[in-house]
Amino acid sequence: MKNIIKSGFMLAAIVSAPSYAGYTFDLGDKDSITFGGFIKADIRTVSGDVSAPATGNDYWIGAASVTDDISTTKFTANETRFNAKYVHGDVTGFIEIDFYGGGGNQIISNSSHPRLRHAFIKYKNITVGQTWTTFMNTSAIPESADFGGPLVAESFIRQGQIRYTNGGLQLSLENPYSDKGDNTQDSIPDVIAKYTFKGDWGNVSVSGVARQLNTVGGDTVSAAGFGVAGRIKTFGKDDFRFQVHGGKTGRYVSVVTARDLVGEEAEQSTSIMAAYRHYWTEDMRSTVYYGTTDTDLGNVKNNHVAVNLFKNYTKQLSFGVEVGNFEMAEVNKNSNYLQFSAKYVL
Repeated sequence: MKNIIKSGFMLAAIVSAPSYAGYTFDLGDKDSITFGGFIKADIRTVSGDVSAPATGNDYWIGAASVTDDISTTKFTANETRFNAKYVHGDVTGFIEIDFYGGGGNQIISNSSHPRLRHAFIKYKNITVGQTWTTFMNTSAIPESADFGGPLVAESFIRQGQIRYTNGGLQLSLENPYSDKGDNTQDSIPDVIAKYTFKGDWGNVSVSGVARQLNTVGGDTVSAAGFGVAGRIKTFGKDDFRFQVHGGKTGRYVSVVTARDLVGEEAEQSTSIMAAYRHYWTEDMRSTVYYGTTDTDLGNVKNNHVAVNLFKNYTKQLSFGVEVGNFEMAEVNKNSNYLQFSAKYVL
């Protein structure tokens, strides 16, 4: 290794947050390896009539459960992640893990299993492996203390795929899965197309997905949906982020508020997310965000609203606080949460 270079590099296409610093080792002959990620510690209190049992109340997903009079506080560091990128000429390999893989306990060790997030190979304009679905626009995910922000209204899936990229155009074949159906019969890959318009003003993407779903009754159902998402620069360093999805998007949007199938029919849903980030100073900023998804067959309507404040004490170290509310509107139940976060970017 000839030298070590500490540099900032953009991972916006492969991580769910802004750019992270990394440590790049120049191996010579156009080869390099980069290590990155962050350490994140959270203190979270949830109170009300709604819980998130799928995540142990660590963060909200699109679905929740009615729980009378919940009041819980947890200290966690599971969002901590580590990644490595190896570049060899035109070939790039990337792998990333975090610690939401389950295991551990709150009695003795609080050990948590590593979980694979990304593992893919990129050669020129072809990407193959597991990473964010092409249907997503990762730059439209707002900055939040709660993991992922308003997942209730976002496109948010990592899965195996093969993707072709040519400028703003991306086409992919991705892993098929009939949620709430007979996934043993899934043999036709999901087909996704996206075009992203970019400029000094920001970016806006338009995407579509087409799928064949297999029902538990043995039928096949066609499903298609669309998405429009983006990040628009406004005043100074401020920005506006949004996502609008409709049609039969199923598991591609809202993290299981909407399902692929309800009985023998494909479910249709409408999801809207909006977020505005304002910089109070060079090192202090706030984001206010809102997300909602409404489904037809399941008759579910879930909402998530929050506001936060983050301050960087060094380029790598930041502290933040977020207050928010998650609502199951169809049953008129909701919970409030308060979360403190500390993040050290590697």
